[in-house]
Amino acid sequence: MQIKRILCPVDFSDFSVSAYEYALTVAEYYQAHLVALHAIELSRYPYADYVGATGDFAELSRALCEGGKARLREFVKKNSRHGVEPQLVVGQGHASDLILSFAQKHKVELIVIGTHGRRGFDRLVLGSTTDRVMRKACSPVLVTSNPAHSVMTTGPDGKHRLSRIFYCTDFSINSERALQYATSLAAQYGAELTMLHVVEGASDPTGAEAIIAARAEQLDKLISDSQRKRLTVRIEVRCGKPYEEIVGYAKEAQAHLIVMTARGGDALDRAVFGSTTYRVIQLGPCAVLAVHA
Repeated sequence: MQIKRILCPVDFSDFSVSAYEYALTVAEYYQAHLVALHAIELSRYPYADYVGATGDFAELSRALCEGGKARLREFVKKNSRHGVEPQLVVGQGHASDLILSFAQKHKVELIVIGTHGRRGFDRLVLGSTTDRVMRKACSPVLVTSNPAHSVMTTGPDGKHRLSRIFYCTDFSINSERALQYATSLAAQYGAELTMLHVVEGASDPTGAEAIIAARAEQLDKLISDSQRKRLTVRIEVRCGKPYEEIVGYAKEAQAHLIVMTARGGDALDRAVFGSTTYRVIQLGPCAVLAVHA
């Protein structure tokens, strides 16, 4: 599998720095073209309406774009490493609209974005831009909510590495595409791949043992003989609530990236705040790659 074009939205926050670091490392290992995009949202400038009614709106627009380009150049200069020269794009409009339209028009294979959402069960939501991009994008979306440097390691070549990748599956047909990304990333980074399944509602200890053994065998069969020769694979089956077990084990094993399936109308429906994908993104210790079915 190839990732040729990566899009990383930048709003100059700490969340953007984390997302950009993840985007950089994927671009380095896949030798992909990286695009850093900044959106100028006029709603953030209270005087824009006044200028539009009484002054030169075109001049204001030009000034904001020039300022945005200067800040984006400075951001990239400060946070980039040798070997990756990102394309800089600045546009006006709602951030989510610009991100989605650019991704579709230029056939972006991966979007890497930070979330401003609040944590905690009283406010378990993603930031509005990240939320809409997650739900509407045709390409996989890698979401970061923690500083990237706290989980990534540095390899002998100086590149940031993802050494421990988790693939979480419920064995549905929708999870097959996510597996392709998980195995590809593990191969590119030479990372350990943990295949994780969580059994819900297994209250009888005797019955649970049989289920766990059967699920472990299912997980093992997902890896082909050719993949087994070049991957280090760990099989793990746990019992409980999926998001709790995924988050808990990811923290315990110090995962660098979690790969999961995201299904529109279910895991990516804003009304379903209890969805596994949303909770893992918000409560997990590392970035989550949500792959649409």
